[in-house]
Amino acid sequence: MDEPRPPYRAAALVGLAAFALYVVTLAPTTAFWDTSEYIATAHILGIPHPPGNPLFVLLAHSWSWLLSPLGLSVAVRINLFAAATSAGASAFLFLVAHRILRPVLGDGWRAVAGAAAATLAGATAYTVWNQSNVNEKVYTLSVLIIAAVSWLAVRWRERWREPGSERLLLWALFLMVIGSTNHLMSVLPLPAVGVLVLLTAPLTVLRARFLVRALPLVIVGLSVYFFLPVRAAQHPVINEGGATCDSFTGAAVAIYTNGKAGCRALADNLTRKQYQKPPVTNRQAPFAAQLKNYWQYFDWQWSRGLAATEQPSSPRTPFSLLFLALGLLGLWAAWRSDRPTFGYLVTLMLTLTLGLVYYLNFKYGYSLAPGIPGGSSTHEVRERDYFFVASFLLWGVLSGVGLAWAWAAVASALDHARRWAFTAPVLVVACFPLVLNWNWASRAGDYAAHDWAYDLLMSVEPYAVLFTNGDNDTFPLWYMQEVEGVRQDVTVVVGQYLQTEWYPKQLRNLTSPDRQRPFRAPELEGIYAAPAAPPGDAVTTLTDEQMDAIGAARLNQDVTVPFPGIAVTYPSGMVLSRDAQLALAFIHDSIDERPIYFAASGGLMSDLGMDPWGVRHGLAVKLQLRDLKADQPEGVSQGSPAYGGEFFDMPSSLKLYQDVYRFRSLRDRAIWADRSTLNIPWYYYVLAMQMSDVARVADAGTEVVSRFQQDALAFQVVANGGSRGAPGEVAGDTPGT
Repeated sequence: MDEPRPPYRAAALVGLAAFALYVVTLAPTTAFWDTSEYIATAHILGIPHPPGNPLFVLLAHSWSWLLSPLGLSVAVRINLFAAATSAGASAFLFLVAHRILRPVLGDGWRAVAGAAAATLAGATAYTVWNQSNVNEKVYTLSVLIIAAVSWLAVRWRERWREPGSERLLLWALFLMVIGSTNHLMSVLPLPAVGVLVLLTAPLTVLRARFLVRALPLVIVGLSVYFFLPVRAAQHPVINEGGATCDSFTGAAVAIYTNGKAGCRALADNLTRKQYQKPPVTNRQAPFAAQLKNYWQYFDWQWSRGLAATEQPSSPRTPFSLLFLALGLLGLWAAWRSDRPTFGYLVTLMLTLTLGLVYYLNFKYGYSLAPGIPGGSSTHEVRERDYFFVASFLLWGVLSGVGLAWAWAAVASALDHARRWAFTAPVLVVACFPLVLNWNWASRAGDYAAHDWAYDLLMSVEPYAVLFTNGDNDTFPLWYMQEVEGVRQDVTVVVGQYLQTEWYPKQLRNLTSPDRQRPFRAPELEGIYAAPAAPPGDAVTTLTDEQMDAIGAARLNQDVTVPFPGIAVTYPSGMVLSRDAQLALAFIHDSIDERPIYFAASGGLMSDLGMDPWGVRHGLAVKLQLRDLKADQPEGVSQGSPAYGGEFFDMPSSLKLYQDVYRFRSLRDRAIWADRSTLNIPWYYYVLAMQMSDVARVADAGTEVVSRFQQDALAFQVVANGGSRGAPGEVAGDTPGT
């Protein structure tokens, strides 16, 4: 008797339903963290941070191009890519759930209903949902691959005796290999596939015809990496890692040895040398603490909105325990349904949880164990729940399978003609995450990162050099420049990246006269005047050899660095890092033609000892070289010591704040879900308070002072998480206050 055809139509409808949910809660623009980087690189075919994620860049760029006739913004198109890939994963896991439930619920509507409930629970788990309505990372594509491989493996298990069934395994292998060029998360089903094959027909993968067909698939899949050196050689504006190669042979060796040999720049990119994470044997936190961190994230998945705290919380605990139990019941259902399929699911789940926790080797969680000595250096700079998105999706589906199994047990115990329909309301439990996560998972109406980046870029004068402190206060600026074309004249310098070999060279080349982009900002008319001509030189005159020779140096005597009108002295014994020395060189070589700004008065500006010459222009701080003992230049006012005593260019700051800045989501968002970026609205709160103070000192009028104070209160509410919790700790790679 032939096996019934899988319910592909129902799977497609379930996937469309998940997609519709993600669209309703979709982010309308960019967001913090890596969202801006990936949207921008997909748009311009650039190269994001190592290992470069070429499959994502190519697919997201093609997807965006196909959707361009709809008139949607680039950001919305790329965010829809995350929604579509995640919804596709739900459709494939619906088929897996249906296969498990079919023996107990039959081939009719009951198995479809049970599998749909399972998919709903997985698709609305907090992290799954939160990662599916904005393209923050590349993981939804990998989750789609994991789900597709899971269905191919389960389908092969059903049909392994049929001639040609090994094609299903070959497809699974190809997806994992090509998926590795998106992210290594894509290869995580490999141990589970191995277990399934071992329990079913282990000789299948040892036959010559399988191996002969598998080898070219591996070669073709890995060949996507060739995009990196080819595109890097064309010098796109975002070209992280600079993974160029002198020859095709060197690139091939690097790719097919996983960076063990061949082209050094590409090899360093593939192995993520830039990040220099310690080996897994050198634990960055006790394994027990890392497991506790995973439980913390698991606790968020099913009822995030019941408590504002990030810690495992008593209001959420009953739901966490309920879904833990239902997931275990789902595994029991798989055991009863088919033992090799159970082996696949258990192995995959262990790989996505215990295996991943061990391999990732995180520091203490961002909000976990706050009393640990070492402060931010011993903690992750943000919550890392997104690394476990595949495990939360799979566990949600297993929870739904367990729920459907419980439904069958209850219905079977009744002696009633319509017992299945009568007991079907038990499936409503699968709706708990949908209801209890909505407010926290939704990104609808969130313009915070977009408007903050716009405000910061508009704060600086034409052709400015703007130093930022790290990824999170840089990527939104890249998005604004490369996707929306805002202030492309500004040279954004990521202080941390100056440590690398490739980045300072790229900055010099991008600011050469033939590549310098013009100043276009009609919004700034009456605030900043455009110069007669763009700068005639790049940001630095250093050669490649001179840059390569710079390393961290401990000073054996006082060193004075001269600038126009001032000199900065660095004491003997001080260590000047490579990035600090390069920043000083950039400032020295640029300051005659380019205004110098910093994204914050702390961070790099403080490290360089240039705080005394800082003058705020709204959000940004200008390096204004002047005699500090003389009277301040016209328009510059100093606040009172109680508010930091910072200097403000009051005319430009007032005009920027009142006529240029945008504040959507920054002073009116009900819930700020990402607590590690709460310093952004807190930054605005501090700015409004300082502006009110300086306006009072400068006698700008009670009406102006009052407005700033009212705004400060609004920002404070958002900075408290939307009138919940306490202001967020400043993350290590986000702008400080």
